[in-house]
Amino acid sequence: MNFTISSPANAVIGRYNLTLLVTSGNKIFSRFLGQFVLLFNPWCPGDDVYMADENERQEYVLNENGIIFVGNAKYIEARGWYYGQFQDDLLNICLTMLDLSLYYRQGQAIDVSRRGDPKYVGRVISSMINGNDNDNGVLLGKWQGSFHSHENPSRWDGSVVILQKWRQDNYKPVQYGQCWVFAGVMCTVLRCLGIPTRLVSNFNSAHDVDRNLSIDKYYDSSGKSLNISKD
Repeated sequence: MNFTISSPANAVIGRYNLTLLVTSGNKIFSRFLGQFVLLFNPWCPGDDVYMADENERQEYVLNENGIIFVGNAKYIEARGWYYGQFQDDLLNICLTMLDLSLYYRQGQAIDVSRRGDPKYVGRVISSMINGNDNDNGVLLGKWQGSFHSHENPSRWDGSVVILQKWRQDNYKPVQYGQCWVFAGVMCTVLRCLGIPTRLVSNFNSAHDVDRNLSIDKYYDSSGKSLNISKD
């Protein structure tokens, strides 16, 4: 007997159980056939993550290797990064990440029902990559001081070993990461789930400390900059 499963383009991603029910007279027989995993599909025109260009799909979904630009605006360095989104057990780790999130723990039914929306899933993954807010996140960030007791962020060259270590350590944040490490791992997870992803490096940042949606700078009447704003 052959089965064909046709899922809606906006179906919830994740693990599904497949069970066969056979009715014979007044009797019903049930048999568990196994599990399957449903992911976002960039090849499907009805999916929100659809990409029409095959070359872009090859790059933003299937490519396991890339370059991350790091440094500062005056000294930019190209660094190789291994995403490894198709390596053994990476998919299980990525799906477990969704179930460990605060979104899931605060409302399982609502969270699962929204997993057909790539924007929502991207938010959840973004939160889970960062382990500085005590939510079983993947990486603990550190930007100064000594790294001698753990891994220096500059020594990472791929996502797979980080995600595997996170699982092996019972989902405790891996120490340590910085911006490009967070981005590299997030790219791996999103590509693994079928969401086309690329990395963009930013070398001149602005921080809106008081959250008024503007960067405030003050000058006196002679044009001298005043050190008033913390933005």
